[in-house]
Amino acid sequence: MTAPDAEPASEPEPEPASPVAPEPSEPAGPAPADRELSVRERAVLALERRSWAGPGAKERAIREELGISPVRYFQLLNALIEDERALREDPVTVNRLRRLREARRDRR
Repeated sequence: MTAPDAEPASEPEPEPASPVAPEPSEPAGPAPADRELSVRERAVLALERRSWAGPGAKERAIREELGISPVRYFQLLNALIEDERALREDPVTVNRLRRLREARRDRR
């Protein structure tokens, strides 16, 4: 039997968890040069390599094949144009897109 003035045995308090920030799904800044392109990034480049029969065909393919809106597609594509990894992966497509962008800028 325990003495009446003794404190009841308590369980030890758990140690506080170390603060660990969750890893972001996509980096906020430029991607490291040693990281490879993601499957989605490669799919965007592959879709951009193709030629299109008429208006609306490309937008339909973006929605059906990639499952994203055309607006999001072009956001991803514009980021890829600046990405050196994309240039190494598909220099012909990336250089063509860079030339088209420059020509549009020059017309403005």
